[in-house]
Amino acid sequence: MTQSSESRQPAPLELRTISSAEHTAHLAAQPLSSFLQNPRWPAVKTEWDAEHLGVFAGDELIAAALVLHRQLPIPGFVPGLGKKRLSYIAEGPVFDATQHSLAPILEKVSTYLTRQGAFLIRMGVPGILRRWEAKEVRRALAAGEHRTLDELEPLDGGASPWAQRVTDDLRAQGWQPPVTSTDFEAGQPHFQARIPLVDESGEALDVDGVLSRMDQTSRRQTRKSTRSELEISVGTAEDLPAWQALYEETAERDGFTGRPLEYFQRMHRELNASELSECTLYLAHFEGQLLAAAIYVRQGEFGWYVYGASSGEERKRYAPRALQLRQIEDALAAGCRWYDLGGLSPSLEPDHELAGLTRFKTTMGADVVQTFGEWDLTVNPLLAKAFSLYMARR
Repeated sequence: MTQSSESRQPAPLELRTISSAEHTAHLAAQPLSSFLQNPRWPAVKTEWDAEHLGVFAGDELIAAALVLHRQLPIPGFVPGLGKKRLSYIAEGPVFDATQHSLAPILEKVSTYLTRQGAFLIRMGVPGILRRWEAKEVRRALAAGEHRTLDELEPLDGGASPWAQRVTDDLRAQGWQPPVTSTDFEAGQPHFQARIPLVDESGEALDVDGVLSRMDQTSRRQTRKSTRSELEISVGTAEDLPAWQALYEETAERDGFTGRPLEYFQRMHRELNASELSECTLYLAHFEGQLLAAAIYVRQGEFGWYVYGASSGEERKRYAPRALQLRQIEDALAAGCRWYDLGGLSPSLEPDHELAGLTRFKTTMGADVVQTFGEWDLTVNPLLAKAFSLYMARR
């Protein structure tokens, strides 16, 4: 007699390394997985070592994680310290949260990494904790009556029962939550600006539906950009040096430290070599002059505006707006559910140094999403503190 499904015990979980092909196949069935978990991403982040981990229930791969490792700046032959490392999981592990819970998967991953020499494990679990509507955030920012997003009522009343379970599982296993800051910290942003490309029933919006989320000024400037005699094109790898020149001009003007050309070349090459993703360079010219450029990544049902650059010339042609519109159009055409504009601050103080970024992104129609953020499991507190000091000095 066969055992009934009601009394059958679930298969014990086992963790083992997996191939890039196995990892890719798993992510293909998870359309909202991040490109930061793409098996080709380690070829972009060349300063890190990488490992592909899979958690199996019997023969079924139920969760996968791309783990990046960074060694302590100590020679490998030093007894007890040379092989110690930081292990970092960005936007992972990836699993079907409707079928499996985080706790047993997390236990397998953390146990393995600890045994392999991790003195600190940093992990950003994918998912949304809370979400605030774009128009409510920009209204609060304009009024100046609140200090942070915590003082606003989130959509759907706040964290879901599932999100609360994830938080409880993390705390129960000794993970430390991120410290909420109104400034940007290292790693992936705790608060992100995302434009929904579907309505509340899950039906895809059209371009007009997305434009209707913008405030009047953003909508007017976006429409004007389509009548500004701009030539919008998709660049190739040969156009990346032109991108880099404009990007460096933008970095100098806006006061940030940019990445080198080689980074963007690797990113463009590797993400386009993956069957999961695409990395697109968009260019906006006027009479042969490059006015704006943007790098867009799509994987599954998610689109990201990852990098942008613009000239100080011909600003009234609104070239950056034209490129945003093109990215939105392409994300809609690909069936994306979200178009991500990147991080922002949870501050609602109008004079905060990052208020302009929040203002711009919410006027574009982006809701503010609080992710779980990056949690830490400290295995060796002394080494973790020393490593943090070393990275801060760099």
